[in-house]
Amino acid sequence: MPKPYNQTKAMLAITKASLRAVFRSPSAVIFSLIFPLIFILVFGFIGGGSRVSLRVAFDPKTDTTSQLYKILKNGAGITVVEKPYDELTNDLEKGRITSILSITKNDSDTPQYRINLTSSEAVSPQNLQVLKFILESIVRNLESYHPVYASINPEIKRVPGRIYRTIDFILPGQLGFSLLGAGVFGVAFIFFNLRQTLVLKRFFATPIRRPFIVFGEALSRVIFQMITAVVILAVGYFAFKFTLVHGWVTFLELLVLSFVGLIVFMGFGFVVSGLSKNESSIPPFANLITMPQFILGGTFFSTDVFPGWLRPIANILPLTHLNDAMRNVAFEGAHLVNCGKQLGVLGIWIVVIYAIAIKVFRWE
Repeated sequence: MPKPYNQTKAMLAITKASLRAVFRSPSAVIFSLIFPLIFILVFGFIGGGSRVSLRVAFDPKTDTTSQLYKILKNGAGITVVEKPYDELTNDLEKGRITSILSITKNDSDTPQYRINLTSSEAVSPQNLQVLKFILESIVRNLESYHPVYASINPEIKRVPGRIYRTIDFILPGQLGFSLLGAGVFGVAFIFFNLRQTLVLKRFFATPIRRPFIVFGEALSRVIFQMITAVVILAVGYFAFKFTLVHGWVTFLELLVLSFVGLIVFMGFGFVVSGLSKNESSIPPFANLITMPQFILGGTFFSTDVFPGWLRPIANILPLTHLNDAMRNVAFEGAHLVNCGKQLGVLGIWIVVIYAIAIKVFRWE
């Protein structure tokens, strides 16, 4: 009695062969690993300290009737952030804003107003000095019209904080970029070439079932990208002090997020593979999916800087939510259970994109 055909063993054989082909592909290694590492090295070397930012906020007790407040509010080379006070203190502890300013009116007439600064250990001393210089310039200009109008408290109140380095923002974005490129371009080219070279047709002559063919090829891509994610995180952590708040727990949670993101992006790759009529049509389709996410997904800068009409578009992209979840876990100290919104959006994308992929996917 012959033994039944082992589908799992056949699937793993496909995985092994496909994984070997991926490692031998220069384009796969360059786009998935080399390019992200280059960006990480560049930003790591030029941004070892906290991110450059002259964003300030006002204490709720600030006298908003003063001319000084109006000048600061309307420009003066700084950006005023308006949030609930507990969120502001949280941002201050992480170095996202330079200082919380308090403008209070003195009981005596000289000076009329007093400026108090609250900062944190996470804020770059250089940024704080620039802010003080701007405030001193404003006070001097006002004194030409209003003698002894305001003074700056030389004692800056400091709260504990954790340094928010450039690498803490850049690395999750580059990891997301790597997953996006590999998921879309990698899967699209692999399955299109398997179809064009009649490899899939030859598979059909064997007893292996179609789902195991897909799983075998997909598993090779997942293994390769998980190795890539480990390398990127290791370089960021050991070379540039990338923040992993809870150590190994954070590291493992980032790998789980990488896996979820890769599953989403591979779905896009299946769609591109099914829609493409020839190999030259794959890059335009793939770029149509990857470029908007690369630009609008918070890879190099926060989506908060986008105009109001563009922000809702950015907020529906899967890469935006993957990047947000990774940054929350890595630096904020959140866990996967605290990323319900981001994981929920990614889950919706999985359902939608694979429903489309099933409709358009072609074996021959």
